Amino acid sequence: MKVDGHGQTKVLTTHEIAKLFEAFESARDRALFGICLYTGCRISEACSMLTTDAYDAAGVRMKITLRKANTKGKQETRQIPVNAVLKGYLETYRAGAGKQYLFPGRHGRGISIRSQPMRFCGRRAIA
Repeated sequence: MKVDGHGQTKVLTTHEIAKLFEAFESARDRALFGICLYTGCRISEACSMLTTDAYDAAGVRMKITLRKANTKGKQETRQIPVNAVLKGYLETYRAGAGKQYLFPGRHGRGISIRSQPMRFCGRRAIA
């Protein structure tokens, strides 16, 4: 546990992760945080993803694309395999995905990392 910014962050157990995903109220929330959890990408990378980075004409892609322009170091575009759990979240969310951005905001661009992610976490407490 971190104390005053020092120490290691607590690693969630499988049970705690399941409770977290149960607490999310929408398929969008589960897909967004599923991408972060199962690909290891940052929330800003997930929020700026294009719909074509996760879906093709047949459905969920076998690999998710994280474009170099949206990564922290802007070093290279990465492709990360999609596991079965994440594929389920993305299949459920597909109807909500935007035409251009996977997670569209009010103005059609990607959702803002400043306002959206923290809103999801505070809805229901994890005991």
